[in-house]
Amino acid sequence: MRKYILLVGIGGMAGSIARYLTATYVSRYFPSHFPYGTFAVNMIGCLVIGIVFGLSARYNWFTDDWRVFLATGFCGGYTTFSAFAIENVQLLQHSHYITFAVYSIASFALGLLAVFIGLSLVRM
Repeated sequence: MRKYILLVGIGGMAGSIARYLTATYVSRYFPSHFPYGTFAVNMIGCLVIGIVFGLSARYNWFTDDWRVFLATGFCGGYTTFSAFAIENVQLLQHSHYITFAVYSIASFALGLLAVFIGLSLVRM
């Protein structure tokens, strides 16, 4: 358990630094009202978590330690959107279509609502 906590922590730190650098770089070179930095981070994170889960399913040398470090740690620090995306893909792969729809719609709608409520509470 301690080993996994350490792997997640180190991976998360590396992912957070990579997120900052990626978003800063992209925003600097693509200035716009559209949040290209965050968009790029989310798409790269989804690609990386897909590669990590694909490699861990295909090859025996890809240990649980590496998966925890890269998927939970690095990708978790880089973007939580990648975890959301892989969970939705897994729901679709297992034919849990209603759960997929509810999870996706509820996460989007309630996430926006929670941010709105949080902002409203601070503005009181």
